[in-house]
Amino acid sequence: MDIAIIGIGLFAFGRHDGVSAIEMGVAAARSALKDAGLEWKDMDLACAGSLEVLQPDTMNKHLGLTGIPFTTLYNGCATGGNLMLTTANALAAGVGDVGIAIGLDKHPRGAFSVGDTLESIGLGQWYGETGLALNPQFFAMKTQRYMHDHGISHETLHRTAVKAFKNGSLTETAWRRKAIDYDEIANAPMVCDPLRKFHFCNPSEGAAAVVMCRAEVAKRYTTHPIYLRADVFKTQTYGSFETLSPATPVRDAPGPVVRASQAAYETAGIGPEDVDVAQVQDTEVGHEIMHMAENGFCKDGEQEAWIADGATEIGGRLPINTDGGLLANGEPIGASGIRQVYEVCLQLRGDAGAHQVPNSPKVGYTQVYGFPGVSCVTVLST
Repeated sequence: MDIAIIGIGLFAFGRHDGVSAIEMGVAAARSALKDAGLEWKDMDLACAGSLEVLQPDTMNKHLGLTGIPFTTLYNGCATGGNLMLTTANALAAGVGDVGIAIGLDKHPRGAFSVGDTLESIGLGQWYGETGLALNPQFFAMKTQRYMHDHGISHETLHRTAVKAFKNGSLTETAWRRKAIDYDEIANAPMVCDPLRKFHFCNPSEGAAAVVMCRAEVAKRYTTHPIYLRADVFKTQTYGSFETLSPATPVRDAPGPVVRASQAAYETAGIGPEDVDVAQVQDTEVGHEIMHMAENGFCKDGEQEAWIADGATEIGGRLPINTDGGLLANGEPIGASGIRQVYEVCLQLRGDAGAHQVPNSPKVGYTQVYGFPGVSCVTVLST
């Protein structure tokens, strides 16, 4: 894709009483614009996404009534990746030279759930009554099955959480800035077997934004553009068991993460061995472990050795979720995917500070997964 990222902005994830999601989105957008050395009036188009905010495009009342096309969309936790894809496609189609993608959300406390009424998503109330409409229970069941099939131990779950909070403690913008040791994580209360208290992310609040342009004009705005080599969005096919699946399929097929990942590598002209730093969806630790294989970084079951050897640590052979991921940052759904891109851009610029990956990474990777079984993958490079 001949698209470059020239500005990044973040309204740090966490809890911000008295600050609306719209205000967070505006702040993140202004931060990204400042990073690019541009103003809102310079934008040719905008895209925004949120679960809790019905009309995120109302941000233009605060940013400026310039008349630009302002698209809104929502694709679960994959919203951020699809916001970037929509912006990139519009730029590539000639709508303009420069655009901005903004993700924002402000969730209530408690577990993510699809709510009390399931008819609107094509499922009966029975699905909720079994507990599958509640994220922790569904992901615990999927993790438990994966552990059984591929020899993943409880120790690997704990080590993945230790890494997340360690990385968060080094990241100035992280919500959870306290490292948590192995014993505290391993002995924390069980929530949904096999997942314990510190194995999950929390719903949170925050916003993130990226300013993008056609690659041929990027050097007008910055000396350090980050190039979008691929941005691929996929939904599930029959045979993969995903969130909101009413039954287990009778045959297995690759899920949307696998399909998006494979297509992204092909588009970018690289393989998983070429990635220097990655962000993958870690709604809970089982997700990070499963997604390591689904994104092609290792084979199913090899995560046990990778994580024991520290391969996914900041100084390892493939640093993953270097800012602490969702465990340390929480998840405002609309903003989550763009936060991943924000972090990878910092890493590729060499601006990540205490949690900077060594050896000047050149290729970055992000992957998000969301309801009802969708995934978006980006490949970024200097």
